Parts: sequence; structure tokens; C-alpha cells
Amino acid sequence: MAESEAEMHRLIKKRKTNASGNAEDVDTGASSSMTVLTETNFVGSGSSPIESNNNASTGNCYEVFLSFRGLDTRHGFTDHLYHGLLTAGIDAFRDDDELCQGKNIKPELLAAIRNSKISIPILSVNYGTSSWCLDELVQIMECKNSNKQIVLPIFYKVKPADVRYQTRSFGVAFHERESRLRERSSFDPTTLEKWKSALDEVSTLKGYEALGSEVELVKSIVRKVLNELKKKFELDISKNLVGIDVHVKKVMEFVDIKSHDTLFVGIHGMGGIGKTTLAKAIYNRLLDQFEHRSFIADIRESWKRNGGHYLQNQLIKDILKLKAEVCNVDVGTKFISSKFKSKKVLVLPDDVDDVVQLQSLASNRDWFSSGSKIIITTRNKSVLEVDRVDHDYEHKEMDYNQSLILFSKHAFRRDSPPREFKDLTHEAVSITGGLPLSLEVFGSLLCGKESRKWRDTINKLKKVPPKKVQEKLRISYEALDYGQKQFFLDIACLFIGTNNIIASYMWDACDFYPGEGIEVLIFMSLIKVGDDHKLRMHDQLRDLGREIVREENQREPWCRSRLWDYDEAHKVLKGNKGTDKIEAINLSKGNAEGFDEIFPLEKDEGDGDIYTEKQFENLTNLRYLHMINAHLSGDFKDLMKGLKWLQWRKCPASFEVNNFDVKELAVLELQGSKINEKWGGWSFFKMAEKLKYLDLSFCDSLENTDFLSAFEKLEVLILRHCRRLKRINASIEDTEGLLHLELGSSCALHLAVGADAGVERPVPRFCLRELPANIGKLKALHQLDLSHTKSLSALPNSIGSLENLEILAISWSGIEELPNGIGSLRKLRELHASYCRNLKGIMVESMCNLSSLRRLDFFACLELPSLSDLPSGLTHLGVTCQSRKLPSLSHLAHLKRLDVHGCHILQCIQELPSTQLKSSECSQLTDIEEMESPQSLNMPFM
Repeated sequence: MAESEAEMHRLIKKRKTNASGNAEDVDTGASSSMTVLTETNFVGSGSSPIESNNNASTGNCYEVFLSFRGLDTRHGFTDHLYHGLLTAGIDAFRDDDELCQGKNIKPELLAAIRNSKISIPILSVNYGTSSWCLDELVQIMECKNSNKQIVLPIFYKVKPADVRYQTRSFGVAFHERESRLRERSSFDPTTLEKWKSALDEVSTLKGYEALGSEVELVKSIVRKVLNELKKKFELDISKNLVGIDVHVKKVMEFVDIKSHDTLFVGIHGMGGIGKTTLAKAIYNRLLDQFEHRSFIADIRESWKRNGGHYLQNQLIKDILKLKAEVCNVDVGTKFISSKFKSKKVLVLPDDVDDVVQLQSLASNRDWFSSGSKIIITTRNKSVLEVDRVDHDYEHKEMDYNQSLILFSKHAFRRDSPPREFKDLTHEAVSITGGLPLSLEVFGSLLCGKESRKWRDTINKLKKVPPKKVQEKLRISYEALDYGQKQFFLDIACLFIGTNNIIASYMWDACDFYPGEGIEVLIFMSLIKVGDDHKLRMHDQLRDLGREIVREENQREPWCRSRLWDYDEAHKVLKGNKGTDKIEAINLSKGNAEGFDEIFPLEKDEGDGDIYTEKQFENLTNLRYLHMINAHLSGDFKDLMKGLKWLQWRKCPASFEVNNFDVKELAVLELQGSKINEKWGGWSFFKMAEKLKYLDLSFCDSLENTDFLSAFEKLEVLILRHCRRLKRINASIEDTEGLLHLELGSSCALHLAVGADAGVERPVPRFCLRELPANIGKLKALHQLDLSHTKSLSALPNSIGSLENLEILAISWSGIEELPNGIGSLRKLRELHASYCRNLKGIMVESMCNLSSLRRLDFFACLELPSLSDLPSGLTHLGVTCQSRKLPSLSHLAHLKRLDVHGCHILQCIQELPSTQLKSSECSQLTDIEEMESPQSLNMPFM
């Protein structure tokens, strides 16, 4: 599911694009372009353009390439953006100023595009009238697709649809230019097609709309550029963290001496010092020595939220690869101590703050096989005492030189400050005190700021006592605007581990504008968004956010804006003390993450908490409510009018609420509930006409989707594991804006623990046998997940009408044949069809039409007779087929990975591409024809 959620996040961010583009027609004229140098050529914001630009024209790699039509924007918007980049410490050059006289501009600019990390095409009215602009755009999109280059389009006083379809003023200008070009005998029509394809693709990307204040737009773009560069930079330095090697070496010296013993290694130190980072580095160093390993993050917080049995379930799942159902700590302790004895394990319990936690997860050496390694991080040194660890390592503050490097990396994206910031940097580093978190946060806060802002911040830091870490971090919080502070506090109190896209729907509905706000928090190192797009925050920053909310009223929690602790929130409601100060409340005993482990669906939780209208009558400003296995009853008239997000997992089959006014809902999550399509609650929820996100996963009683017709603005619909679902109603066509549709299920076996240990319980199979014939009307759909739908044997041919579909997942389904229409999916990037045991044929004439296809997976499709002609853009190919010979793959110039597995009679691959392939395997291959470089395979065919 992590891949699916990540892709959903990426696709929905497109929908939230506020961008537009437009251009008119001029017969001739070159584009105007500029580039921004990498950190290797970085010159501080005080440097002159002339000084830095002399380096730019020599063919260096660049950070940013700007493509613009000088006629429209050279002396206006582009000039403002240029100086905005300079002010932020990003050195830029413009082709009209810096390129040497007499040089052939075009080749240099195309090379600059290829060597840039980010490209920003400024699509203005006359952009499409310049052949140079359009050629640059073609090159930009090629770099995006082949090199993962970031493209941030700016639609300057035009609309994206006008760029895409060449309409209105942009279209008039473009078509006039097209007509003149067609009159030339030397003109190549394929060039025109490339231009149109590039315009089509760029118009679908997230960008910016230049319709309002250009000053604010420039600030937003510069911040976004810095953020993207910082992300790439952080990925690079994570492999060589400042000062980490010496600490790793000291710990590993002890570990290596006793490599055959079971060892407990403790790492202790103050919060924010880098204990987890050090432990992860050691864990990664040891990783390949262990088949059984587990990293258990943030135990201090997770134990409090979810209970010890949740963490034990995670450990059991990681080590034994089984989904266990430990229901309490005592049962879990007995299970772990008895079942792991034969396992050589590597376990990292992170942020332990109580001996009990360690005793329940890894108490004694005899729980594990010889050679096991347990690495423990803690702020509380007493946890490691009384012979609990073999080696105790204190992680101390960074020395001054290391601190200077780390701070400079975040403030300037280089290892040392530029000359004009040298004194200010030394002063800031001296005050910060060698704490990596503080150095990162303050370096990020000051990145791109003028010296006056530096002086103000340093003066504030001087007033805070050296050891008051949270008070120092609060300075960064105070630099946020009102909406950004709301994001920070929401995440700190409630949404750590939550998918950013879901939270953004609520924030959007509250008019908090999350797109820019979240970017600011990331840029300032106050939060991180992981590869799975879940919101992350350092525990020191989390504690700061929660303390800020507590300060709203130290003695009366009902007068605070957010209640995240179940016991505290439950007490407030049961005491009828709720007030209009409360905006968000968590009434669940566990975290949203690990829902299945905390509340197994097969297990009856019994009667949950009951709440009446009396308890909610004063919560008139509530925008977020999270409950699990709870009952509501009574007359709720006017009580939920402002609610934007309702998480009501395992809600009861009976609906006992009157006048449940939830018209403003943007997000509704009812996972694991006993509801069906006739459930009484639908009459109220169907009034939520603004609903964007609906998750009904694990709703086993659901048989059809009659209720969908009410949700015309829906963008995400998740129906995973609805095992009795028989029919998707035709009314789904009314959800014209649907981006993400997930219908997959699983037939996994669950292992019971305790009284039923060893008993495997089969899960009933998914009942969905067909998709609605009109599914092709979902023109906006980007991702369709039908994985594990074993009773689904065919796709409707109308699927070819899904003109925006980018990902189609049918792995483990019963689909027997891909329809002809699949060849019309010109935007399809990924087709996952592994383990389709019944898949017998592929339409030869259609597959090669998938020009955007990059990933194709036909693993374990045992009935697949042969491969059809494949599209040339593939980068990943996995195949199992019953053929003696694969077709030539020489045209797959971009192929990076080839997996050929289980082709028992395959004897020959006619020709492989010349690119370096990462992996390939086959059992019977005897010949590779016309292959000049067999070394292109890291794993030879056998």
C-alpha cells in the first residue's frame, strides 16, 4: 500500500495546481533563458551578478534553468524572478547578458537544460510562437522523463487548458505560427507533434498561476526552488552525515570484537543530539548480516498512544514475517521470549524511556540466538543500567567545526559560509550549542535571508539560556504566519504519521492553503514528508508544539484548541466540559498508523464508548474528530456544522443520531465498520456535497455502492478489502473529478497468537465480478487499483477512454485478457499485472501505442504465451512467459531493469539494449543473439 499511497499523493497534488499558461504568435525570435548555478559555484547574495556570471557560461552544471519568451516577460516578471533568486543566494545568469558574443546560443542552452536540476518554463502568451522556446520545452520534458528532472511551470496570464489544447490567445498565436511553418517545404511535421506533446504534458504538471501579485508569486517560487534543491541536497548528505563516522567507528569497535555474541548496545544523550541517526547508521552497517531485523521507531510516544502490544506485534511481524494478534503485553512477552530463540536478530528499539518497554521487547539475551544485536536509544540513562547493556555510549554535542559544516549545509547548501556571511555564521553557530536539530532548524530558518534578518534572529537566540532547546526552537515557530502555525500544531498534536494528502483536504476546506504552508514547514526543517508521503516531525519539535497548545490553558484542557490524549479527551467529554475552544479531538486509544494491528478486524471489541449530544453541545468549532469503535446517540442539531474530517473507524451497524449535520465534510473514513449500503448514516453523510476523500476499507458488509451518486466532488475512493462487494454502481460516472479508485482485496492468512496459536483463518474471497461498463467516463482518473480481485475476469473496453490514467494495477486478479482499448491510454506510465494466473493474451497492435509507459510487469503470468511489441520508453520490465524466444529489446534505449523469471522454455533473447541493466534472471536461457555487451547484465543468465 505504501506505493499506492505515494502515487495517490503525487496525482492529487496535480489536481491542486493553481497554474495557468497562454501564448500568442510571433513568426520568429529566440527564447530568452537563464540558469542558476549549483552549490559548487555558489556565491552569496552579496556577490555581484557580473562576478558570478563569468563562471556560468563555461558549461557548468546548473541548479535551475528558466525558459521564457523575452517579448512577454523579460523586463517584467522574469526580471523580478531573476533578482528574487539572487537575493535568496542563488546565483543566476541571463543569456542576453552573459553569453559571449558570437556564440551559438541554442546548443549551450540545451546543454544547460540537461545539466540542470530544475527547469522552470514561463509559459506566456507568445511562448508558443518561438521555435527555440518550444525546442527547449521538448528538451525539458525529455529530461523530466529520463533523468527525473524537476519541472515547475509558470503559466503567465494564461490557463493550463489553453496551453494543453492550444486555445484562446495562446492557441491563436500558436496556430498562426503553425500555418506559416507548414508553408515551408523544409518544415518537418514531426517537430510540430513533439511541440504539441510537450505542451500537453507540461500543462498537467503542478505549477504556478501568474494572475495576482507578482511579488508574492516570486517569493513562493523562490521558496519552492530552494526547498527542492534542499531536498536533493539532504539526500546526498544523508550518506555522509556530518561527524557521524567517528561515533559509528567507536561503537563498531566494540561490536566487532564480540561479533559472535548476543550484544545489547545502548546509546544515550539529550533530545535532538542525533541518537536515532547514529543508531540507524550502525543498524545499516550491520544490516546485511541479519535475515531477521526490526527497527521500532519512537517507542516513548507510540507506547503511550498505542500500547506495548502494538509494538510487540510490529516486532513479531518484522522478525517472523507473520501478522500476529498479540492482545496484551504479557501474552506478547511470552510469545517473543519463546519464538525468537532460534533467530539471530538485529533489533533497534528507538527512544526507550522506561525499563518496562525494554523488558517487553528484548529483556534477556537468551530470548535470541547467538550473534544477535540489540541497539537501544534513550534519553534516560537509567534504562541502560543494572547490567542491561554490554556497552553504553554517550552521544555528545558536535564540536564547533562539525557544527559549522552542518549549519552551513542548511543555510547555504555548502560546507562553509560565503565571505559576507562568515562573521554572522560563526556567531549563530556559537550560540546554537552543537545540537544537530537546532543547527538544522536555524540554518533552514536563515537560508536565503538578508543579513538584517540574521542579526534579528541571533539577538533573539542570545536571550535564550544555552540548555533551553525548546525555547530556541520556538523562535522558528514564531516566524510562521497564522496558517502555518495551525499546520505545525495540527501535525505535532495529531497528524504525525498521517498521509499529507488526507490532512491537506481538511486544511483546504478550512481555507488554510496547505500547498504553500507545508512547503514552508519543510523548508524550515520543522517537518519532513517521507517517501510514503507521511508527515514526520522530530520529537523535540513535537513536544514544542504540544507545549504551545498546553499553554493555551495549563489547568483546563477543555479550553485548549486540540486534545490528542485519549484519557484527557475522554474525561473532558464525559464531564460535559467541552467548549468552543476545541477545534480537534482524538477519542481513539491508538494511533491511526497500524490500525489493523491495534484493532484486528476479526476481533470483536465489544461495546465501545458512548457519547451523546450533551457531550458535544458546546464543541461548535470542531473541525476534526477521530473515534474508534464508538457510539453516538441523540439529537446533534447544529453540533457538527464545521466538521471537515471525521475518522470513525469500526462504527456500529446501528445509527442512533438525529440531525447529524455534516455538510462541510471533506474527509470521511469509516474503515472496518459494520455498515452496508442501507446503513442509516448515509442519509446524513450524503448531504456532504463537498466530500473529497472516502475510505471504506474493510467494510465487510458492503455489497454495492448505491450511495456514491451523492458525492460528485469525490477525488479519492478506497474500497479495499470490502470482501462482500459485488457491484460498483453505474452512478460512479457522476464522480467526474475522481482521481484515485482502489478496489483491491487480499486473501492473506492471519496467524492467531495465544489460545488459538498456530490456527490459520482463511479470509473470504472478493466478490466483485465486473466493473461498470461506463467506467471510461471517469476522464480525470489517474490511478485504478484492482489488485487481488480474483473473481474479476475482464476489463471493459471503455477503459481505453480513461485519457488521464497513469497507473493501472491488476496484479493477482482473475483478468484473462487485456482489451484493445488499453492501447489508447497514452498517459499510462505503469502497468502492474504480476501473478495474473489467467492472463493468456495481449493485443499485439495496442501495446506499442503506450508511448508514456515506463514500468511493465508481467511476472508469474504463467499462461502468457509471448510478449507483444513493447513501447520504446520502458525503463522497467518484468516478465514470465511460455515462449522459446523473446522479441528484440534493442529499441528499449531507456531500459534500466530487466527481470525475466520462470520462463522455463526460454532459450533466446534476440537482442538486448546497450544500456546498463540492473538485474535479470532466467532459468533456461542458452543464447543471447547479437548482443555486443553481455556485461550489461549484473546477474548473468543461467
